[in-house]
Amino acid sequence: MYKKINYITAVLVLLTSISVNAQITTQSPYSRYGLGNIKGSLLPQNRAMGGVATAINRPTPFSNINMENPASYGGITLTTIDVGMSSSFVTLKKGSEQDKSFNAALSHVAFAFPITQHSAMSFGLIPYSQVGYNFIQKGTLTGSTGNPASADVNYNYTGEGGLNKAYLGYGFQLWDHLRLGANVEYLFGNIIENRNTEFVDDLYAVASRLQNKNSIGGLAYSYGLQYDIRLSSKMSLNFGYSGSSPSSINSTSTFMSSTYTFDSNGDDNGTIQTLDSVGGAKTKLKLPLVHNFGIALQKDNKWVVGADFRTGNWSKLTIGSVNQGLENAYGGSIGAQITPDITSINNYFKRVDYRLGFSYDKTYVASSEDIKQMAVTFGVGLPLANAQSRGTFYRLNLTGEVGKRGTTNNGLLQENYVSLHLGFMLNDKWFRQFKFD
Repeated sequence: MYKKINYITAVLVLLTSISVNAQITTQSPYSRYGLGNIKGSLLPQNRAMGGVATAINRPTPFSNINMENPASYGGITLTTIDVGMSSSFVTLKKGSEQDKSFNAALSHVAFAFPITQHSAMSFGLIPYSQVGYNFIQKGTLTGSTGNPASADVNYNYTGEGGLNKAYLGYGFQLWDHLRLGANVEYLFGNIIENRNTEFVDDLYAVASRLQNKNSIGGLAYSYGLQYDIRLSSKMSLNFGYSGSSPSSINSTSTFMSSTYTFDSNGDDNGTIQTLDSVGGAKTKLKLPLVHNFGIALQKDNKWVVGADFRTGNWSKLTIGSVNQGLENAYGGSIGAQITPDITSINNYFKRVDYRLGFSYDKTYVASSEDIKQMAVTFGVGLPLANAQSRGTFYRLNLTGEVGKRGTTNNGLLQENYVSLHLGFMLNDKWFRQFKFD
């Protein structure tokens, strides 16, 4: 019992940690658009298969948390904790210029436990979107008719923040082949955007800053279903659908105009005067309708291969009744997992889950040409020391992702990235009573 209390305490500490440090850094100029880079509700085990998740239920005896489709909770039979982190190496390319960055953060905390033999509840905290960019556009300010002198300026655009998602979901199995589920989600976070105007030739000139901050918080909803057709005693064909309904989220907008100076190293010396400040404007952020469709062919405890297709009506995204000028997004994934021999005693590597996948997305960024994102993914699920006689299992899920976003055509920018995702998963039978003869 003390061991279980320690697990619960650790989870609550991690949840608090994410809540306090909700701003997750990234380096992506494309995160300037909309709500930033949308992360998706994928844990490492699904991300390793290219993001295939909608029709995935339970390919092995282990209980996995798949919040991408809450209907999958109906297959959870063990108390499950999944905690993870992720990191990314990003190279930005534009023409012959390059810039490299590295970011790492705690990525998710998820918890699930069975309610009945064919139903379970799950809750947790994961990032919903990430904003992080810093780039400069050069320009010239021309004087008035009486003073025709001009000055070179740099317009420095920066942004940071993003949204997080806390969710509570329930899924259940109805009859022998159908599962249904839903999540109630609370989206919250801050998105801060700055536009700085700095004079190039006069380091001691007063620069100006326009800052817009949106503090967002409100409820959203997602739902899903899964249906499997048994082809044999060990083989099944699974179908899945999940979606998120259009939701209206509260947003408080704050605008501030200020001046500042910077030193010879280009470092900001701090605000010297606030020219204008407007705070507390209450608005609404209206999220669009999103659909996910999936199919998977599965041989129980051996392998699964599947595909997902997704679409989002992001052209309808508005903040304060202002359309954000985005495009509708769509994408697809294919992936597979194989476990050579899950019952092997003498060969550890036969008990390992091996995963591979590919994903393609046309993002919602509106530009002179479509901004696409592609990635190859791979990973393993490593069984750790366990006590199977007690029904306790530990697993370490490692995922690698190599991809790119955007293009260098027409003067645009391309992001090449390598991401690593790690998740520690615990399965155990909690809340059970022991009987002694």
